Amino acid sequence: MVSVGRIARAHGNKGRVIVDPDSDFVDERFRSGNHLYVHRDGRIDRLSICDVRFHQHRPILGFEEVSTMTEAEALTAMDLRIPEENLRALPDGSFYHHELIGCSVLTLGGTMVGIVRGIEGNAELCRLVVGCGAAEVQIPMVSPICVSVDPEARQIRIDPPDGLLGLNQFRGEVRAAGAG
Repeated sequence: MVSVGRIARAHGNKGRVIVDPDSDFVDERFRSGNHLYVHRDGRIDRLSICDVRFHQHRPILGFEEVSTMTEAEALTAMDLRIPEENLRALPDGSFYHHELIGCSVLTLGGTMVGIVRGIEGNAELCRLVVGCGAAEVQIPMVSPICVSVDPEARQIRIDPPDGLLGLNQFRGEVRAAGAG
């Protein structure tokens, strides 16, 4: 299963939820009649979308299985998932986030930079968040820098411009306090 969003909170008193999408295909993923899955109480539950509207680019979903605010509140912070086989093929040079998270990042010279912890931004302005011990580095996901991306080998080779790796390196505490 692959995450396509996370439930931010309940909305209204009729069991709707606001979703923080984690998909470049928001209109496709969050449409009436689609099914999403959540993991709760040790089981996988299917949720059937019965209505959708968007507010500030975030979907507000109603599910057939959820009719009260209390039921919706119980879904807060849960990942919404779909089976991986439901993903469509992407064009060459494009990757799903889950394919890149966990990949090793090395320079062309073979120096280990770290492991991809996350992806920030959208398809046009995507950055790899690479963990280097307690610190992290943001690396623009552009072909002049990320020269080789091999999700099957779990490896990304980069050719960083001078200063990139030191320029945007953060320690967790500093970044959380608003630096950067």
